[in-house]
Amino acid sequence: EEAEENTKELNFYSVSSDGRVTLWTMSKSELTYQNVMELKLVGSSKDGPDDDASLGSLAGGCSFDFNKKSHHLFVVGTEEGNIHKCSTAYNSQYLETYKGHHMSVYTVQWNHQHPKVFLSASADWTVKLWEHTNPKHVMSFDLNNAVGDAAWAPFSSTVFAAVTSDGKVHVFDLHENKHEPMCEQKIVKKAKLTKIVFNKRHPIILVGDDRGCITSLKLSPNLRKTKFPLGTKAPASNDKIAEEEQEKLNKIMEVALKGEV
Repeated sequence: EEAEENTKELNFYSVSSDGRVTLWTMSKSELTYQNVMELKLVGSSKDGPDDDASLGSLAGGCSFDFNKKSHHLFVVGTEEGNIHKCSTAYNSQYLETYKGHHMSVYTVQWNHQHPKVFLSASADWTVKLWEHTNPKHVMSFDLNNAVGDAAWAPFSSTVFAAVTSDGKVHVFDLHENKHEPMCEQKIVKKAKLTKIVFNKRHPIILVGDDRGCITSLKLSPNLRKTKFPLGTKAPASNDKIAEEEQEKLNKIMEVALKGEV
């Protein structure tokens, strides 16, 4: 769910496997809805005239996230593996379709400091990094198991964490290592990890699993390197630090696009 700000009425967005992105509005005592986007299937050149796309079928939505700077812009992950860039201003077509995953995309999330970069996590065992003006992924990480969720750290543009079905948490810092996670730890024995979230002010992550348990973990000092003290305002509120964080990630992506990663 994503809440819409700057309005007197309470409202939020949802995405569903029925192929719709919907805006819900609470007015007085009634909850009303409006379809913002129908996730039409994207056919390939091999498809014939009787394919699903031509019959008006919809792609199942799995995940979505609104851009932190351009509030009308959002990306949607689907069951077939495609990611679509959409706008609340244009509900008839996609602005871009990103093809890289071949199974369900459980998570898409924009970077907290870099407004052009987002992350995706999929059942195909991979986490991919995208720059939204490029239809091809910039970097890809194989975690050797289905990835239930991934999240950017709020304190650094290059740190993210992911959880997998084999019970492991993987923490990356691309500034330190562009290939392997800085930490890979199995925290549950017989459950699949499905959710992960960073605390916005403290070096703590919460991890959820398919048995209903939530585990709280503290990041070690090497996993929380930042230019500002944790517990203070986020880098996005400091223009200079935000620019430095963006440039740090830009350099990593430039190297990756040159084929050196």
